[in-house]
Amino acid sequence: MRAIVAAAAGGPEVLELRTMPDPEPGPDQVLVRVAAAGVNYIDTYRRCGQYPMAFPHVVGCEGAGKVVAVGDQVTSLSVGDRVAWAESAGSYAQLQLVQAAHVVRVPGTIDDRTAAATMLQGLTAHYLATSTVSLGPRDVVLVHAGAGGVGLLLTQIATIRGARVIATVGTAAKEALARDAGADQVIRYTELDDMTTDLPAAVRALTGGRGVDVVYDGVGASTFDASLASLCPRGTLVLFGAASGQVAPFDPQRLNAAGSVFLTRPSLGAYTATREELTTRTSDLFSLVAGGPLKIHVGATFPLDRAAEAHRALEGRTTTGKVLVIP
Repeated sequence: MRAIVAAAAGGPEVLELRTMPDPEPGPDQVLVRVAAAGVNYIDTYRRCGQYPMAFPHVVGCEGAGKVVAVGDQVTSLSVGDRVAWAESAGSYAQLQLVQAAHVVRVPGTIDDRTAAATMLQGLTAHYLATSTVSLGPRDVVLVHAGAGGVGLLLTQIATIRGARVIATVGTAAKEALARDAGADQVIRYTELDDMTTDLPAAVRALTGGRGVDVVYDGVGASTFDASLASLCPRGTLVLFGAASGQVAPFDPQRLNAAGSVFLTRPSLGAYTATREELTTRTSDLFSLVAGGPLKIHVGATFPLDRAAEAHRALEGRTTTGKVLVIP
């Protein structure tokens, strides 16, 4: 099989296309022919060494495809089943081994690319809007990177649950996408002189001076201070990513000064810790996608040998919606 390997920690240039032996499933694994692999920021964190990884390693963790072999202890899946997964190492490849407990069946009404694009970012948006904070009609939320993969899905799910969404974006084209996803107001951060002071001022101007109940911040270092300053008293800052870098250590007294606000740093693994929770969330997502309310926007696809280009596009913030690698 062909696969993309990160030979060492570094930039996109460390990604290499290699020919490797076809893997064979262990007792509790399935072997999947990958139809589409998701490209996510966590792939770049692992590639550059920000998240500890062994090198070399096959990049990627999300995908969808067809089962071509099953381990001798697997009884819940069969050869030919269409499946998808959100967190299993090695998805930038023609073939991938996945623990049977980590895959979900894909309904016949959903194609492979849509399934791959739904998993990691869709599950993230789902737990953020339903569990980290259970949004409702009284909530006003700020969604950073509103035209990104999580941003578009989070905006839609928040809107479906009745919340009012204010989104941040960088361009007019991204503003149009955020509004189409249901954002009530959009702030272009590229038009602000000083993110730290001007963004909270813009948010408060849109909320009668109150601020928002929740900020969903997957950007990190460059937006954290502005996010904190945009909250209403007893609001919640949900820091779920670090596209611009990790947030530096800070004095917890800042949460007091901001109005007794809450800060949480959630992860997908903590919100899909059991098989039941994983299947419940994916079932809900697939129902929303098949039924129409949740639109999956695939902004770009790259062949396997252009995976480095996919990483450059994602890290350069030139993409919208979901980015896929097609083996």
